[in-house]
Amino acid sequence: MSFEIEGKLHRVFETENKTATFQAREFVIEVNSNNYMQYIKFQLTQDRCSIIDSYQEGSRIKVYFDLRGREWNDKYFTNLNAWKLEKVEDDIVVVPPPDADETFPDASTEPVFDDKLDDDLPF
Repeated sequence: MSFEIEGKLHRVFETENKTATFQAREFVIEVNSNNYMQYIKFQLTQDRCSIIDSYQEGSRIKVYFDLRGREWNDKYFTNLNAWKLEKVEDDIVVVPPPDADETFPDASTEPVFDDKLDDDLPF
């Protein structure tokens, strides 16, 4: 079963040699979920440990991953095993120039109020 998620690369850890034949590398992305920042840790293994090298912390990425679970001594562990990364281009907001008919008000177009108005406000 494969999943994908987008987020901002928060932290990249060094590759760890778990055994003589197995290596793993972890990284964390930030995902804003309902106005609460979530920090999600993924794992890269074996020859995939280097695919994160071309990404900088702070860049937006899409992570493709599998869920992996195992049991050991009556305890259960879950890993998010990443197998592909893609850079996500930031959305660029283009603000159109104001229409020629609409002009931004300046000091000469400031409304003039009559100072002799009776102010009946109690404060």
